[in-house]
Amino acid sequence: MFQTPRVILVRPQMGENIGAAARAMMNFGLSDMALVSPRDGWPNARATAMASGATPVLDQARLAGSIAEAAEGVDYLFATTARTRDMVKPVFEPESAMAEARRMIGEGRRVGILFGPERAGLENDDVAQANAVVTVPVNPDFPSLNLAQCVLLMGYEWRRGAVEPTTQDAPELADNAAVDRWAEHWNERLDTAGFFHPPEKAAHMKRSFRNLWSRMPLTGLDVQLLHGALRQLVRPKDDL
Repeated sequence: MFQTPRVILVRPQMGENIGAAARAMMNFGLSDMALVSPRDGWPNARATAMASGATPVLDQARLAGSIAEAAEGVDYLFATTARTRDMVKPVFEPESAMAEARRMIGEGRRVGILFGPERAGLENDDVAQANAVVTVPVNPDFPSLNLAQCVLLMGYEWRRGAVEPTTQDAPELADNAAVDRWAEHWNERLDTAGFFHPPEKAAHMKRSFRNLWSRMPLTGLDVQLLHGALRQLVRPKDDL
């Protein structure tokens, strides 16, 4: 069976919704689930009960403390959101997003999809870590989708167009964890240099930089080069 997108549930609140999401995944041939800081802990008996025959998805689910950890090995992240954001990112609808996912997976790349917690969805800091946004053309007067409904919608679009991938040469892109380490390195050096001023704007500025790195298709070699260049720039002149 060829690779499928990783479904990453960020801070899910109810075990029942995790179980329902697992059922939706199995309906459409998705099996790679990751959970970031589930509110009610893990494993969760309510999730297992709701999953019914989809317990293999839950049994193999990855438990993570951050998006970067959950997306280890992934080099392209979609973030599902119903709200417009003040970030420049490619915007897809579910059909075109999954068509792009199939194209990338056919090139040997690794794709993940972020789904936010039930109450308010993904936060801006979460979306900043994604490469692109997926929005659904829902009723603007009632835009909220249940978590499992959103997973099912993306799974349906994946399944109805999925084909065996063709073998093509593609650059080895940096995974999300490597990009996150680079972002932390960059922010640490700028903090030391006093760049983030005034302090009350620091969080927004750091988020903007993180969003910038997510938009770039950085390869593993690119990230190594950036780390090395930054270390050289801040090295004391006496050490040169």
